[in-house]
Amino acid sequence: MLRLRCKTKNGSHIMQGLTHQSSVQELKSKVEELTGIPCDVQKIMVGYPPSSLDLRNRDAHLRDYPIKSGDTLIVEEKNKMKTQTINSAVTKGPRLESPPVLARRVVPADNSCLFTSVSYVVEGGVYDPACAPEMRGLITQIVSSNPMAYSEAVLGKTNEEYCTWIRRDDTWGGAIEVSILSKFHQCEICVVDTQTVRVDRFGEDAGYHKRVLLIYDGIHYDPLQKETPGSDAPPQTIFSTTDDIILAQALELADEARRKRQFTDVNRFALRCLVCQTGLVGQKEAREHAKETGHANFGEV
Repeated sequence: MLRLRCKTKNGSHIMQGLTHQSSVQELKSKVEELTGIPCDVQKIMVGYPPSSLDLRNRDAHLRDYPIKSGDTLIVEEKNKMKTQTINSAVTKGPRLESPPVLARRVVPADNSCLFTSVSYVVEGGVYDPACAPEMRGLITQIVSSNPMAYSEAVLGKTNEEYCTWIRRDDTWGGAIEVSILSKFHQCEICVVDTQTVRVDRFGEDAGYHKRVLLIYDGIHYDPLQKETPGSDAPPQTIFSTTDDIILAQALELADEARRKRQFTDVNRFALRCLVCQTGLVGQKEAREHAKETGHANFGEV
């Protein structure tokens, strides 16, 4: 017996009564029964990143597909092409609105892209280019007030050194800062990596109800938002933590960026120490140089 979960943008359903011997038609009929999406316009995806199943052969058995018990099937309704008869006397037809899409909102690469991006999504799409000093100060306050939780073992430097370091406007944020901001804003922050096509979910097990999304290319963060092309409607940046379809769409964006090689290999990219002008390659050499010299100001060549 297969125990599957069917997820749509409107909720989640447990699918019962199917086995590996069941046909594709039985699966599609069960999906229609649970979701109301007709069989002929179903798009069924499985796995992470989600990939569409070719279910055109309705007599095929589920054993022929990469579906196993416990899997979550993500179901969307395919866009149906609509034809319309236009009277020759009519010169202007009705305007058809485009469906909302998930898109990247580019922010400046000014060493504070993480802070700008987090501020943008948690504030519901409000761009504040001056938010970084305040957010750096907030992180400093949280870290300095709890030296037991934020020890040298966690931070990679002493609590005091970290607080001095993170306040600087040429310091990049990363996983530690995302984790702190997730707790402060009481929301799950999902970071989608364009090199690995992986999503890291900060605050995943904390029981938060809100989710925001960032996309990361190895050195730069941008916020993700759902927007309607050609519309003046404000973008959506805050989603429910039960909305796995938005995660699937974010991973599709990341996979498209990977195919276009829109990422930086942090193990191979060229850097220069802006203090002594030494040439370096990758994060490892930069960390070793910083440890040996105390220099921590690097620029990409």
